[in-house]
Amino acid sequence: MNLVLYIHGKGGSASESSHYEKLFPDYKVIGLDYKTFTPWETGKEIHEAVAGLKPEYENIFLVASSIGAFFSMNADLNGLIKKAYFISPVVNMEKLILDMMKWADITEEELEKKKIISTSFGEDLSWEYLCYVRNHPLVWDVPTSILYGQNDNLTSLETMKEFAGKHGANLTIMENGEHWFHTPDQMKFLDDWIVKACKDA
Repeated sequence: MNLVLYIHGKGGSASESSHYEKLFPDYKVIGLDYKTFTPWETGKEIHEAVAGLKPEYENIFLVASSIGAFFSMNADLNGLIKKAYFISPVVNMEKLILDMMKWADITEEELEKKKIISTSFGEDLSWEYLCYVRNHPLVWDVPTSILYGQNDNLTSLETMKEFAGKHGANLTIMENGEHWFHTPDQMKFLDDWIVKACKDA
């Protein structure tokens, strides 16, 4: 049997995996409720989960959203999963952190000195996190399809195209789509995209 493993984004949960059961009717679909929130810790959690599931299933497919995709790309999954479907993935965390620092008017010197700074928009910026992503560039060799919303406020189209080109990923752009796919139209687009991506695989 084949398995689909769902990795949620920030504020999400493993229970969201039930949405994908109808899209993969012949596969077992489960979600991972990871307990940590850094690429080095969560990447390890995801790796251990996939490595533990691997002997039970012929093929493992990954569906990951937003920062869940970023964590997955820090999980050393090359050779363990057959294909990945990324929804609004965070593909350049260093740039995103630097962007958030600009929004909060925080310099690198301030962040290095204070180590962690809370922002008015609800994100804690971490010097350790920034150093980690700078020192651990993504190594990702899994066949990947990406769904991107035109109005994604976290990742620019240029950044997404650059990532897709570098990693040979198929990129689908939803006109007027957002980072968070949640409206009926957006969810229908997402469902149709996965069905097509599966057929094209």
